[in-house]
Amino acid sequence: MKFDAFDLHQDIMRAIAHNGYEEPTPIQAKAIPAILTGKDLLGLAQTGTGKTAAFALPIIHRLMKSRGRRIRALVLAPTRELAAQINEAIQNLSRGTGLKSAVIYGGVSMSPQAEALKRGTDIVVACPGRLLDHISQRNIDFSGLETLIIDEADRMFDMGFLPDIRRIAGHLPQKRQTLLFSATMPDDIRRLADDMLHDALTVQIGYKKPVATVTHALYPVEHHLKAALLIELLATTDTESVLVFTRTKRRAERVARQLSKAGFSATSLQGDLSQNKREKAIEGFRRGSYRILVATDIAARGIDVSAISHVINFDMPDTADAYTHRIGRTGRAQNTGDAFTFVTRDDAAMIRTIEQILGEKLQRKTLTDFDYTKPKDTPAQAGNPNQSQQQRAAYPASRRFSPSRSRNAGRIHTPASSRWTTNLDR
Repeated sequence: MKFDAFDLHQDIMRAIAHNGYEEPTPIQAKAIPAILTGKDLLGLAQTGTGKTAAFALPIIHRLMKSRGRRIRALVLAPTRELAAQINEAIQNLSRGTGLKSAVIYGGVSMSPQAEALKRGTDIVVACPGRLLDHISQRNIDFSGLETLIIDEADRMFDMGFLPDIRRIAGHLPQKRQTLLFSATMPDDIRRLADDMLHDALTVQIGYKKPVATVTHALYPVEHHLKAALLIELLATTDTESVLVFTRTKRRAERVARQLSKAGFSATSLQGDLSQNKREKAIEGFRRGSYRILVATDIAARGIDVSAISHVINFDMPDTADAYTHRIGRTGRAQNTGDAFTFVTRDDAAMIRTIEQILGEKLQRKTLTDFDYTKPKDTPAQAGNPNQSQQQRAAYPASRRFSPSRSRNAGRIHTPASSRWTTNLDR
């Protein structure tokens, strides 16, 4: 299935292509046509399945049928981080449509939010508490609201937001479309759905578990230290062929260049390459001319290399399905493989989802000799590690990739306590 099967507005299709989407995820394939009918919907799916696009695309399409500068869609999210992510996704997917969105959450001044509401917006993404503040101050008018989306309702319940959601609903038009998404259905969420949804369609998506021959590990790290950590990890880990995933084309190209400067045989694979260069990169990786291939999700499609020993997620994937697809590149043909994922504070929700899929808590690891305290203005920010790290990374390839060395021997430990681990588990 392709996105053109949904018959979405051409401006939306251009935005979809711009964002690199090619095929809808299972939740998108089921939810988009259902939402386009205008009926209420109960979506049962985990974080990371592509839910945001599943409701954003059909809502944007429907809003484009009429114009105005009033609030016609409201998205409720449990945390400011998720609200910001949803708003960013909506802005990306509505590029070129003329629609506007605004995000509302606590911890910041209300004045800029009130001004944005006064100027007019089509879509509001909000956390319940701060939204109620704006309602009480009469900064917001929902008289023209057409659609309410409640995202991650089970997390709303865990955080005590269900009474707030019911209060907000009391300020909305009764005649509206309501979409409720939740990973689980405890009794309180079931009652909420029964009260707020009418003649609703239900879509439910499960997960495909990663292969059992792959081991998983998380490496908490600040954004600006990722390149230095990657170099250090590769210099101290017994590997064969390594596939490194980045979120963007530019980052793939930059990381490959940094690895090459550090003495590794690396190349990149991203969408801007000509077909000839793409084929040369894949063939060089398959034959062993390059031991490391840095790629984006889209560019990596079609790669069939059975001897990949490690998959390293330089950037966390956008969906849980993407994580499964990435790490499925290793541990093939009865071989074992390792999946290393660099994680930041922004990745906490996705980590919980992946751990839920795997049915286990993933081990957090650090490198013993790596300096995690470097500030952003150090050379590491630009992907140029300090001299000692460069020296370690510049070891001969035969030493770095020696089969006689045990994987990660004596180099990796799990800290008894860590500020990072605490933040990631919240």
